[in-house]
Amino acid sequence: MYEVLTDIQRWLSQGETVALATVISTWGSAPRGVGAKMALAAGAKISGSVSGGCVEGAVYDAGLKAIETGHAELLHFGVADETAFSVGLACGGSIEVFVRKLDPPLFEAIRAEIQSGQAAVIVTALSGLPGVVGCEMLYQGDNRFSGSIDAELDGIARKLAQERLELGLSGSVTVTPVDGEPVRLFIDVISPPPVLVMVGGVHIAVSLAALAKTLGYSTVVIDPRRAFGSQERFPHVDRLIQAWPEEAFEQITLTRNTCVAILTHDPKIDDPALKIVLNHPVFYVGVLGSRQTHEKRKQRLRADGLTQAQVDRLHAPIGLELGEETPEETALAILAEIVAVRRGHKL
Repeated sequence: MYEVLTDIQRWLSQGETVALATVISTWGSAPRGVGAKMALAAGAKISGSVSGGCVEGAVYDAGLKAIETGHAELLHFGVADETAFSVGLACGGSIEVFVRKLDPPLFEAIRAEIQSGQAAVIVTALSGLPGVVGCEMLYQGDNRFSGSIDAELDGIARKLAQERLELGLSGSVTVTPVDGEPVRLFIDVISPPPVLVMVGGVHIAVSLAALAKTLGYSTVVIDPRRAFGSQERFPHVDRLIQAWPEEAFEQITLTRNTCVAILTHDPKIDDPALKIVLNHPVFYVGVLGSRQTHEKRKQRLRADGLTQAQVDRLHAPIGLELGEETPEETALAILAEIVAVRRGHKL
């Protein structure tokens, strides 16, 4: 959702009616995963993607129809290998795409959650009686719900939303209410962009921040040294904090959606930062330095009270081994490792 937020907001402010297409399921080599989105409006306005091929032409037409009629539609695209490339499924496969007219109040609620750094869940009815298909419920955490699918289904939807938010996993589920017909629900976990915190405004961080922004990460740079952590060096970073780690991390919420790169190569800055970060559920912590330097670092951290399990969370030397030589190549190696860890790829 994050990739289409800005365009949707602009179109709505211009008085446009918007449709939203969401990938519900994939099989084979579909180029976009479950939950991928494409927003559209009249006048050939398109943001985001559900496949990358001419499937999107059909999705756009279905979106215009949904805007006109107000009726949602579940589309299925399946292709054989020999025709797959022409519709954006490069090695064969199939995708299901749900297209519906966007509800502006629901969108505003989701946008507020994402901008505050919180996740939300939309539960949508994909099948059922005509009055049920396309109905949505929003779960914003802390037992806050809005909207309704159906009196028989709301309780089930609430439970599924809470479960999927904890897992961070979108997907469709077929449920059967008491004395009712089976209904397929799509549980869409809408997460804010991942946050990359860089401790140390070194040359690598300049390239790393730029590359991370390209991949949709929110970026934060921490450095108490004003010559390194300056606005001139990081004009495009989302947040620049010129403070020592103890003070800086009081201004940051460290969650499972956060990754941290420790880059100063200075124990006076690195060690305090690590002692804070390793006490939070961030999904990645990488540290610059040689293996010999890292062994000494581990000894210091253990002597300062960190457990072996905490120390073992560190990725060091930071980044994948790509034979990198320049700061830009090192930044690529670091971000490649971050992406691999975030996607659950075994290194």
